[in-house]
Amino acid sequence: MILSMTGFASTSREFPGGLISIELRAVNHRYLDVQMRLPEELRSIEPQLRELIAGRVTRGKVECRVGLNQTADDTPQLELNRDTVSRLLAVCEEVRGIAPGIRDLGMGELLRWPGVLKSNSLPPEALQQLCIDGLGAVLEDFRATRGREGHKLANILLDRISAMETIVSNVKPKLPQILEAYRSKLSIRLQEALGNVDDDRLKQEFALFAQKIDVDEEMERLTTHLAEVRRILKTGGQVGKRLDFLMQELNREANTLGSKSVSTDTTQASVELKVLIEQMREQIQNVE
Repeated sequence: MILSMTGFASTSREFPGGLISIELRAVNHRYLDVQMRLPEELRSIEPQLRELIAGRVTRGKVECRVGLNQTADDTPQLELNRDTVSRLLAVCEEVRGIAPGIRDLGMGELLRWPGVLKSNSLPPEALQQLCIDGLGAVLEDFRATRGREGHKLANILLDRISAMETIVSNVKPKLPQILEAYRSKLSIRLQEALGNVDDDRLKQEFALFAQKIDVDEEMERLTTHLAEVRRILKTGGQVGKRLDFLMQELNREANTLGSKSVSTDTTQASVELKVLIEQMREQIQNVE
C-alpha cells in the first residue's frame, strides 16, 4: 500500500474539568516538517508528541494542533483536606518547641503545601498521558485516511501506465517499416539532388544514419521503467522519491524518442507519452 502525503484526522476527549481536542493535517513536502500548536499545559511533552508523529510519518508538512477547553460547568472544585492541615499544624507546633524563633507558615505557603487542597480536576501527568494516548489514536485514523488517498493515487498511476504501455506496444511493430520508408525517401531525394548514387555507398551512409535514429533502446527502456513503476506500486511503502526518479527517466526516454523521430507516428507517441508522464509526476508529488 502506498500512502498519500495529504491527510486529516481529529479527535476530542472529555476529562474532569474540560475537553482536549487533537487535530492532524498534512500536505505534500519534500521532507518531514512537523509544526506543533500546543497549550502551555502540554508544552513539556512536545518532544514525545513529535517522536510519535515521526514514528508513523516519513514525509509531508504535518501540523498538529492540541486544544484545551474548560467550560464554566466544569470549573475545578477545590476542597480543603482538613486531616492534612491538622497534621501539618501539629508538626509546626512540634518544630516551634524545638526552635522557638522559627517563622510560622503563612497562609499562601500552607495552601500550596502538597495535599492541603483537593481538586476534582485531572492531574497534569494524567492530562499529558491523555494527550499522548489521544495522539496515538489520531495517528491510526490519519494513516488510514492517507492509505485510502494513496489507493486512489495508485489507481490513477496504473491507468496512466496502461496507456503508456499501449502507446509503446503500438509503435514498436511499426519501427522497421518507418525506417524502410525513410530509407526509400532519402534515396529518392539523394538521387534527385546528386544524380546517380552508388547503391553500396547509399546503403553505407544510411546504415550510419539509421544508428542515429534507431529508437529500439529507448522503447526497451520505456518498457522496463514502466514495469518497475508497476512493481513499486504493488510493493508499496515509502516510494515517493523512487517514483519521482523513474518519472525523470521516463521523460528522458520520451524526449529522446521525439528528437530521433523521422515519422509522425513516433513524434505523436513522444508527445502523448510526455503528457502522461507529466500527469503522473503531478500525482506522485503527493506520494509519501
